[in-house]
Amino acid sequence: MSPVHALREITWIELKVFGREPLTVVFVLVLPLIVLYGLNGVFGNQADPSVYEGIGPVDFYTPAYVSLVVATVGVLSVPVHLAGYREQGVMRRFRASALSPATLLGAHVIVALPVGTAAAVLLTIPSRAGYSGALPHDWLGVIAGFVLVTLAFAALGALIGALLPTARAAQGLLFFVFLMLGGAGPPREVLPGAMANLSAAVPLTHASSVLRGPWLDLGWDAGAVAVLGILAASLGLTWWRLRSLEA
Repeated sequence: MSPVHALREITWIELKVFGREPLTVVFVLVLPLIVLYGLNGVFGNQADPSVYEGIGPVDFYTPAYVSLVVATVGVLSVPVHLAGYREQGVMRRFRASALSPATLLGAHVIVALPVGTAAAVLLTIPSRAGYSGALPHDWLGVIAGFVLVTLAFAALGALIGALLPTARAAQGLLFFVFLMLGGAGPPREVLPGAMANLSAAVPLTHASSVLRGPWLDLGWDAGAVAVLGILAASLGLTWWRLRSLEA
C-alpha cells in the first residue's frame, strides 16, 4: 500500500471513529455553539473600551470559539485515540502492517480540518445573522491562521496521547482550562491578577489572537504566531516518541 493510499484510508477510518463518539461530537460541535449563542445574547456587540480589547463582544468571541472548537478536537479527541491505540495494542498492529507514525499523525491532522471548518461555519452564521457579527475581513489570512491553529492543537493533542499512559488520563485534560482562561470565557480584563497572568500562558489565548487579527483587520500577532508554530513543531517530538514505542 502506497503512503498516500494508506493516509487516505486511515483518515477515512479516523473520521468515522470521530462520528461514532456522541460525547466528543457534542463537545466539539454543539456545546461551543450553545455557549457562544448565550454569550452573544447576554453581551450583544456594543464595544466597550474597558473590556474585550475594545472590540464588540460578538466579534471578540466568535474567532475565540472557532479556535476553541479546533482546540477541543486536538485535546479531547486526538489524545484519546492515540492513548487508546497504545492501550489496546493497535500501535503494534500498525507496526506489523508497516504503517508509519507519520501516517497516523497526518490522518489526525487532516480529520481536524473538516471538523473544525464545519464548526466554524456553524458558529459564524448565527453570530452574523442574529447579532451582526463581523465576517472575516481577510479571508486568506483567516484560512492561514485556521490551518496554523489546527496544526498546533493537533500536535499538542498527539503529544499528550503519546506521553500519557492511558486514554482516561488523556481525556479532557485541557478543555476546561481553555474554556475559562483562553479567551472563550470571562474577558482577561476582569480576571484576578494571577488568573490573568495564567491566561497569557494558555495556548488558546494565542490561537484566538491569531484568528482575531485577520478576522477583524487588526494585524498579525507575531508572538502568538510563534507560540503556535512551536506547538505545531512538536509533531516531530510526537513522531519520535511513537517510533521509540515501536522499537
